[in-house]
Amino acid sequence: MTHTMKRILAALCAAAAAGGAMSAAPAAAEERPLILVVPYPPGGSTDILARILQPRLSQQLGGRAVVVESRPGAASQIATAFVARAEPDGNTLLVSFDNHGINPAVKPKLPYDTFKDFVAISQTVRFPLVIGANPSVPGDNLKAFLAAAAKESPNKFNYASTGVGSLNHLAPEELKRLSKVELLHVPYGGGGPAIQAVVGGQANMTWLSFAALRGQIQAGKIKPLAVAGEKRLPELPNVPTVAESGFPGFVAYSWSGMFAPKGTPDATVKKLTADFKAVLADPEIKKKVTEAGFEIVASDGPALDAYVKSEYDRWSAFIKSSNINLDN
Repeated sequence: MTHTMKRILAALCAAAAAGGAMSAAPAAAEERPLILVVPYPPGGSTDILARILQPRLSQQLGGRAVVVESRPGAASQIATAFVARAEPDGNTLLVSFDNHGINPAVKPKLPYDTFKDFVAISQTVRFPLVIGANPSVPGDNLKAFLAAAAKESPNKFNYASTGVGSLNHLAPEELKRLSKVELLHVPYGGGGPAIQAVVGGQANMTWLSFAALRGQIQAGKIKPLAVAGEKRLPELPNVPTVAESGFPGFVAYSWSGMFAPKGTPDATVKKLTADFKAVLADPEIKKKVTEAGFEIVASDGPALDAYVKSEYDRWSAFIKSSNINLDN
């Protein structure tokens, strides 16, 4: 082989190698883990839901790794801002919580725009809040507790929330206004810490999902006083709703949905919506989600956007009509 031919062959091999590397690059990008960013510490409702969906979602994506990443703090602002700044390639999603629709009503200077910086994918579930109390709290249900609390000095009893402006802050405040019973608000950094405070006696009660409270309820460390849904939970048939406890029409549903950063391609968003719908339609996932106290929604992006707006409107009106303290 002449020197010239050797040079030509070497050039051809180098070109082929470069072409192979270029064609492999998109595949490598597609094989990166899908990161589900949870705004709260492990143990809360959002974390529980994400971990139920995680293995089946990985299967739906052809074995691609799905990572649940907790970024707690600032009533979900840290996680939400992180996703807002993420590359809009469909690899980083926000596992949103009720704060997503409430924060713009209670926090005027968010580090992102709730309605402009995200693309909605799907509202996965909704779930009624359950009022769970330390066993030492008087009364075996909400009506009995409020009757006992009304005879005590104001703010003798308190409740733990996942943070100022969260649903489990605003819903108890709405009940306080209706019942005229004063309860002291004590904010914590997430559902897990709030539960620990109730079990340890630092807080008297909290409003969280059945999924988050189930273990402690079954262990007798927390007693359920009421369910803030339209009907009783099958898992808690003897626990009345808040409406049954003397407050007709009172409901407080938390929810979770998936959002991608603004600029994520439409085709990617549509595929992700279809993937989540397929996961939530799986019989095994439906069973696990339902047993955890969640109600499957599996909506599309426009429906999720409309729901976030409706939640914003509801709680904005409540905040404006009340003297609720948003500073602590």
